[in-house]
Amino acid sequence: MLNNKISKYVQSISPSGIRRFFDLASQLDDVISLGVGEPDFITPWNICEAAIYNIEKGKTTYTSNKGLIRLRQEISRYLKKKFKLEYDPENEIIVTVGASQAIDIALRAIINPGDEIIIPQPSYVSYVPMVILCGGNPVIFQTYMEDNFRIRFEDLKNKITKRTKGILINYPSNPTGMTLSKSDLEQLRRIAIDYDLVVIADEIYAEILFEGNHISIANLPNMKERTILISGFSKAFAMTGWRIGYIAADKVLIDAVTKIHQYSILCAPIISQLAAIEALTDSSDEIEKMVDSYQQRRNVMIDGFNQIGLKCSVPQGAFYAFPSIKRLGLSSEGFTERLLKKEKVVVIPGNIFGECGEGHIRCSFATYLNDIEESIIRIERFINNLK
Repeated sequence: MLNNKISKYVQSISPSGIRRFFDLASQLDDVISLGVGEPDFITPWNICEAAIYNIEKGKTTYTSNKGLIRLRQEISRYLKKKFKLEYDPENEIIVTVGASQAIDIALRAIINPGDEIIIPQPSYVSYVPMVILCGGNPVIFQTYMEDNFRIRFEDLKNKITKRTKGILINYPSNPTGMTLSKSDLEQLRRIAIDYDLVVIADEIYAEILFEGNHISIANLPNMKERTILISGFSKAFAMTGWRIGYIAADKVLIDAVTKIHQYSILCAPIISQLAAIEALTDSSDEIEKMVDSYQQRRNVMIDGFNQIGLKCSVPQGAFYAFPSIKRLGLSSEGFTERLLKKEKVVVIPGNIFGECGEGHIRCSFATYLNDIEESIIRIERFINNLK
């Protein structure tokens, strides 16, 4: 009876492709998962201890819609120290329920029905559905392994129309691990200014960079006022389950997203906010240790894939590899399903990150080194048995 009552926007999107493979894996024993997009580290103890202490002190109430002012002040200090960004904690920062909610309310705040948002792919699986649920039109811009998944900016201009509202970028990238150089950002800056675009910059992996320093596009001339900076604590601070993120942007945007936030969520959980304060004040050593570990695992995984004949670009950040399986003659989903059944290794088919991801698989190296080494052995055995 309710079939004809469901929103046309909801009907038009598919369930997450990632979840299906975890459901299949849950039915098997001795499975190695390279599919999980979260750190395998436990949240540093000082952060957990701060949360426990505050629970014991009865800190279990609502906070202001924008979040605790002390947390916003710490975010402001952190952004200035880490990325040389200047944001007023009173008016230019809002605390959200993870970076995912931040992206959702940022898009809802700027999209009118029919507005277009350009999304370079392969991209995080939620971007396209989020735009659709806002009544917008996602405009896909494809990137390819032969270019190291970099944006061809002259081609990007051809995607811009009168309805284009902005471009949604994620760097370092999930699923490719590639990032944008300063030269790339300069070219994107010129396009954004020339065509009056908003840039939604998902920089949740900014701290997990293996070479050089992360540069936020908001730091470039005349870009702060047209950039919506999205970040949070899930990846760098190993706080996925705490669901705590933030938006840093111009006051006009923050005022707009606060309206949505206050009616849909009210505020982020106070205990997570208090834990995040501790994370920002005393966790730099822990982040460095995690990044060093990811880099070691990355090297083992990339070397392993290349040795067994799966060509793979070297990810510059995040904790994902995106090797090509095109030479094997299998689709991404066919490879993934057969690998799981034959060798009990979970990887994610590249096509769920966009059509240009077909012929690739996403593999997370945020897992034990021994599991990475064993998974390479199993994948090689699987490939050899295809012949």
